[in-house]
Amino acid sequence: MKFFELNLADAFVIAPEPFTDERGSFSRIFCQDELRQIGHTEPIAQINHSRNIEKGTVRGLHFQYPPKAEIKIVKCIHGTVFDVIVDIRKNSPTFLGWHAETLSTENMKMMYIPKGFAHGFQTLEPDSELIYFSSCPYSPEFESALRYDDPVIGIQWPVSVSTVSERDRSHPGIDKSFSGIDVNKIYSHPLK
Repeated sequence: MKFFELNLADAFVIAPEPFTDERGSFSRIFCQDELRQIGHTEPIAQINHSRNIEKGTVRGLHFQYPPKAEIKIVKCIHGTVFDVIVDIRKNSPTFLGWHAETLSTENMKMMYIPKGFAHGFQTLEPDSELIYFSSCPYSPEFESALRYDDPVIGIQWPVSVSTVSERDRSHPGIDKSFSGIDVNKIYSHPLK
């Protein structure tokens, strides 16, 4: 596996190094020992699968507050997606900065998303599927999200948005009171 650090501190693109022969290919998508090179030491607590039918579908921008903040490793296993992360760490020099990567079956890239980042994606092909490796189980009482189309962030989605859940559409926009999350703080719940 190769790790490419992004302009948002602690975030990486992971590029598997497949072994290819006449049968096809074989590649590693998770290795605790190799992930230590980028400082990852937490176990994986949950693996999720997302199937998206329509091209242009947007999901996100989701995150969880501490103590349920999670590290995610995201991989597209079918189709192509525009995968986006937003730095929401309080006092981060790249606060509200975002980065996007095209993840596809062909390029095999994965996104390593540290705690304190919101995550979302848009499908660039119909029937696109992702798997998420998460360091913390889903905790609804600690979940939150940013609006996918918040002008403060200014994400430029590459294709027309075709489908967004009512829930994702209804998240409030960022206002002056949003100063980010402190990944070292224990937040009480519920957080709405």
